[in-house]
Amino acid sequence: MPELKQSRINVPAARRLLARWLLLGEWRAHPVRALVAILAIAIGVALGFAIHLINAAAFNEFSTAVKSLSGQADVQVAGREALFDEAIYPWLAQRDGVAVASPILELQAGVAGLANPGALHILALDVFRAGFISPDLIGAPADGQVFDTLADDAIFPSQAALQWLNLAQGGTLALQSGTGKVTLRVAGSLQRARSGQRIAVMDLGAAQWRFNKLGKLSRVDLKLRNGVNRDAFEAALARDLEREYPGRFRVGQPNDENQNSRNNNLSRAYRVNLTVLALVALFTGAFLVFSTQALSVIRRRSQFALLRVLGMERGQLLRQVLLEGTSLGVVGAAAGIAGGYALAALALRFFGGDLGAGYFAGVQPQVQFTPVAACVYFALGLGVALLGCAAPALEAARAAPAIALKSGSEEAVTTRLAKTWPALACLLLAGVLTRLPPVLELPLFGYLSIALLLIGAIALMPQLAAIVFSTVHRVWLRTALSARSPVLSLTFARLANASGQAGIALGGVLSSFSLMVAMAIMVSSFRVSVDDWLLQILPADLYARTSASGSTAGLNPREQASITMLPGVAKAEFLRTRSLSLAPDRPNVVLLARPVNLQEPGKSMVLVGDSLAVPAGSRPVWLSEAAADLYRRKPGETIALPLAGGLHDFFIAGIWRDYARSSGSIQMPLPDYRALTGDLDVSDAALWLDKGVSNADLQQRLKQLPFGATLEVSAPSEIRALSLQIFDRSFAVTYLLEAIAIVIGLFGVAATFSAQTLARAREFGMLRHVGVTRSQILGILALEGGALTGLGIATGFVLGLLISFVLVFIVNPQSFHWTMQLHLPWPLIATVAGTLLLAAAATALVSGRQALSGGPIRAVREDW
Repeated sequence: MPELKQSRINVPAARRLLARWLLLGEWRAHPVRALVAILAIAIGVALGFAIHLINAAAFNEFSTAVKSLSGQADVQVAGREALFDEAIYPWLAQRDGVAVASPILELQAGVAGLANPGALHILALDVFRAGFISPDLIGAPADGQVFDTLADDAIFPSQAALQWLNLAQGGTLALQSGTGKVTLRVAGSLQRARSGQRIAVMDLGAAQWRFNKLGKLSRVDLKLRNGVNRDAFEAALARDLEREYPGRFRVGQPNDENQNSRNNNLSRAYRVNLTVLALVALFTGAFLVFSTQALSVIRRRSQFALLRVLGMERGQLLRQVLLEGTSLGVVGAAAGIAGGYALAALALRFFGGDLGAGYFAGVQPQVQFTPVAACVYFALGLGVALLGCAAPALEAARAAPAIALKSGSEEAVTTRLAKTWPALACLLLAGVLTRLPPVLELPLFGYLSIALLLIGAIALMPQLAAIVFSTVHRVWLRTALSARSPVLSLTFARLANASGQAGIALGGVLSSFSLMVAMAIMVSSFRVSVDDWLLQILPADLYARTSASGSTAGLNPREQASITMLPGVAKAEFLRTRSLSLAPDRPNVVLLARPVNLQEPGKSMVLVGDSLAVPAGSRPVWLSEAAADLYRRKPGETIALPLAGGLHDFFIAGIWRDYARSSGSIQMPLPDYRALTGDLDVSDAALWLDKGVSNADLQQRLKQLPFGATLEVSAPSEIRALSLQIFDRSFAVTYLLEAIAIVIGLFGVAATFSAQTLARAREFGMLRHVGVTRSQILGILALEGGALTGLGIATGFVLGLLISFVLVFIVNPQSFHWTMQLHLPWPLIATVAGTLLLAAAATALVSGRQALSGGPIRAVREDW
């Protein structure tokens, strides 16, 4: 009895020892294969977690910076146009319940003389009012000169702005006002601005005078008396303003849901798409875990059967295989979390929080470790590993020991792993999901459709391999060359009769190559579409604008006339841009007022569809694809735009394509705009040259104008080159993630072929016994690798093309609200295809040499 009791006590320990022995033995036998699977999971988790940390840090810092501009205001009144008449201020300040009303004028003032011209965000405020609501926005005068806060020539930049402008206290700053300059004295600094926040403050009256904005405000911040219900006050104020000034003002609480939604909508689609792209590596990792475990189960099939005969239960064996996959997932996910944090810290340190997209410019976020997100991505990496080893684990547990002990039953494993109906169901469901609308303006069903396409196609690869290689084998046997080329005959016979194992190898090629093809087509299509669009919207010979950007730059009527009358100018057209708010929870749209050919609008813009005839007495506008999609508007409907202090109805004559403004834009004829607003200034000029006049001649004449030194003159080719450079910088992260996915795919293909080749040592030993030479076996392996990879590339191209259709025609329009034309980058696709072919063939040869190194007798001794 004591011996029995002791043996019972040791059973769990013996099981744990056995599990540890099986796990460590497998890792020691095939460390590279396990390392590749771990690496794929780690990279996928690291990329996803890093992008999450970067986006979260940048968005939180950006939101905090926006909040800091509102101070302790309870209610905020802003115009639906960029500026409104300050006559509303006394009405607001004297309203019951208001303790303090602080008027603010916000300007984006162009900075002259910078190597890269930009705009400085200026907040002009009343110091005596702002002290009660936003004291952090009051400048700190140098040398105790407290009255400098009221001086008409003083400005107080933040530390980040001083560094950007390369200024010191006491220096001078030249800003643009029209084509003239406003020179201001740096009288101190803004001490409490957020890190990286490029802003400056100055006196309200001084800014209105200096920048020709007399009587204009951007918003009024209200501090309520104690005991006043903020929500009730806001609702009552909104009703009264709409009654007294219909369509002119927007009332809200600073940093409320609408404000947060406006900030979030700026970059949400970009952030989600980057995250999904980063998780592509995780998908590849899931397949690598599957192939690793499936090949491991096939190779150890007889070992597992022997353990079953010796008493190991099905559940124990199932848990053992799941434990192996879990170990890969735990190690990979843990490494990914650590790597993701380090990657995020490096990216924020050297590249900033916008990752090239420009959404979070002007902030310097610091990475913050978020335990919840870390747990989510850790669970995601672990779940991917478990998902990848689930099918092999079930197969190992279900295998009958008597059958599994027999040599040559390996193909039955992969045959049972590959079922046709689940694959077809995935493909069918993927097609259905492409017809569904976005969820919360995100293409979630589009992403799910892509995942189902990949899963369904990979699951069908054994059947496809069986059909293709069986057909090739039959055709080959009918040819006269079959008797003269035993190597090819053996190769085709092997591929035709081992389609299950071939399907596993094909899946690695398929997943990596199809995703690469899809991403390459999507990015190339977008880039080519942008290039073609630029060609169509830049018909003039030269384009001129003030060299400093921002809301304070522009050309007045006298300067426009000087440009029009310049010798060598055959025709001049002018453009005026303004910012309008159409909904409180969305970013502002851009209004472009320009000459439009009303008889043939397609000559003035890139139309999507036809332009409708304008009813008599109606004023037409053309909405960009983004504006039409975001605000649910169609041609033939009317839209109310806030202009000149009121709402005016316009007829939507058509939709046009605009890749420059993802938040939406609206075009209208310049004469209609001027008639409504009385605003005669413009932002840009398009110039056509007389015959015989060169670009250089006209540029020289423009520079000789009295205001010519402030003009920036560019040819269409220069604008296109700069725009495409910005495009490539914005997609730099996409290119990097795509390259990483390709590298992981190459490693996956190499690991899969290597594992399959090493597992066939007994087969090679038998071939050596029947007279097949070493070089012939290596030839068979190279041909198999090339044939499998070729089929994977062909199938992957078709699958990648289907996925690119989803990306181009579903995901992209639902994410960014614009369409594009399809373009295939043949050189890149051919290069990657050739690299995959070489990698597969080389891996098969190297692994074959290792498999043949043991000698034919030792290779087949297990069958004796």
